[in-house]
Amino acid sequence: MDCTTLLLIDDHPLFRKGLAQLFDASDDFEVVGQAASGREGINLAVSLAPQQVLLDLHMPGLSGLQVLDELRQLRLDCQVVVLTASMDRAELLTALRLGASGYVLKETEPDALLSYMRNCHKGAIVLDSTLVALLADQGGSVSRTTHDLDLPDTGNLTEREGQTLALIGAGMSNKQIGRELGISDGTVKIYVRNLLQKFSLHSRLELAAWVHNGASVRHEERH
Repeated sequence: MDCTTLLLIDDHPLFRKGLAQLFDASDDFEVVGQAASGREGINLAVSLAPQQVLLDLHMPGLSGLQVLDELRQLRLDCQVVVLTASMDRAELLTALRLGASGYVLKETEPDALLSYMRNCHKGAIVLDSTLVALLADQGGSVSRTTHDLDLPDTGNLTEREGQTLALIGAGMSNKQIGRELGISDGTVKIYVRNLLQKFSLHSRLELAAWVHNGASVRHEERH
């Protein structure tokens, strides 16, 4: 089995080296680079072309969100998973808008982190379960950050698109959704593309955020 190539970007040497040991000890990951700063991480992502990037959110100089934005603009073919100690909802939603493939807390158990990264590589949504509450508007109020996602009404979705959206929210990959609905992976990809276009979003993770936010989010009139 081919190993998934991984780039680590974190300004804390001990934590970064601990992550490297964790992934190198597994059978299905190869750490191809380690960066101590955002700028170094971007340069290594360009030169090494890793399949996945594990990115610290809070770093001096370029922040993780700035790195994520630059990687998005460079259109690199890699999945970026944010690893952070932050429980800030605005940062989570910003990371989703910038195309993060996952958002995981640093307190995650090592085996769970490996599982998250494996699932991400398979195309599944990677969102730490403890962060789901941040996506729910528990108080019934609508935040400006949520409005920034520019989410539409679901009335214009077909039945299959609605089913696909619900299964994305459940964390299923395209292959799993195809099996559940009895359709091909290619057809699922079409539905996902349609959903992204209709919602004016950039990633499956943003779609998952919509599922968890949708019951409480109400749109303001556009001015």
